[in-house]
Amino acid sequence: MKLFKKTYWLIYPILIVFFMLIFDLIYQTEEFYLKAFVSGFVAFIISPRKKIIQNQTGKTKQITWIFLKKSIILD
Repeated sequence: MKLFKKTYWLIYPILIVFFMLIFDLIYQTEEFYLKAFVSGFVAFIISPRKKIIQNQTGKTKQITWIFLKKSIILD
């Protein structure tokens, strides 16, 4: 989890590249903009979200993701 706390921002670009490769294999088109838009949209939906939560001790940053059961709190 320590690695995920430091590199959660890398997931979004990695997902875009991954979905562009998958989209290129499934639906072969020459339109780069279409591939980039669809891949970016799907990656945005699946990527982790960062929220700022107000609690008794002050504001804390929290990361939630579809594939994690518990949220991760950043310092």
